[in-house]
Amino acid sequence: MLLAIEQGNTNTLFAVHDGKTWIAQWRAATDSTRTADEYAVWLSQLLQMAGLKFDILDACIISSVVPQSIFNLRNLSRRYLHVEPLVIGENAELGIAVRIDKPSEAGADRLVNAIGAHMVYEGPLIVIDSGTATTFDVIAADGGFEGGVIAPGINLSMEALHAAAAKLPRVAIQRPQRVIGKDTVGAMQSGVFWGYIALIEGLISRIKSEWPEPLTVIATGGVASLFHGASLAIDHFDPDLTIRGLLEIHRRNSGGA
Repeated sequence: MLLAIEQGNTNTLFAVHDGKTWIAQWRAATDSTRTADEYAVWLSQLLQMAGLKFDILDACIISSVVPQSIFNLRNLSRRYLHVEPLVIGENAELGIAVRIDKPSEAGADRLVNAIGAHMVYEGPLIVIDSGTATTFDVIAADGGFEGGVIAPGINLSMEALHAAAAKLPRVAIQRPQRVIGKDTVGAMQSGVFWGYIALIEGLISRIKSEWPEPLTVIATGGVASLFHGASLAIDHFDPDLTIRGLLEIHRRNSGGA
């Protein structure tokens, strides 16, 4: 069975695939100081609750945007799964063209999403991943990574607003019923939510104006569901892009097994 680890700046996903389907998924807050042994204690308890054990895991793939965590995640695989993991950006062959000026700068998550999206959706694509940052990536019809846009994430923007303005409270992000807020909280929620919808729609429009073919827009990521139904500019919401991409990369590197 495969253990897939997808680590973002905010959360880390651990998922188990049995060769046919994903049978378990867990999330933990990303902590770059967490050791391999600490991961193992946490993960062994969750495996046990799902009726699984470490000794059934015989493969591991890791995608991380937190370089200082890769050492400990790699050691988790070596010590407790007794396998050398595939690591995106190190020893994993992706099988796609990366058409940017400095291919080594492309984030692991963005490349994995490109593969996951290309497997399901036809033609050139825009993949929007909403997390700590919001990325807009263009994927060519042949699956090549063409580059994109990186903007601050919606949660980061809300935190910055609270931190920088002494009289503005920390508030939950949600979709307001109206744009014009009648109190401070409502005005902040409207500004961040509808401001992000305007950012998404504006960047989609500008990206499309630079691309010679029609583009299908796919949204994924931890907070993408907030925007579901709020904009006609997004064609599909797909929460499984990343783990689908990780599974495909594992297959490409293991001879299709």
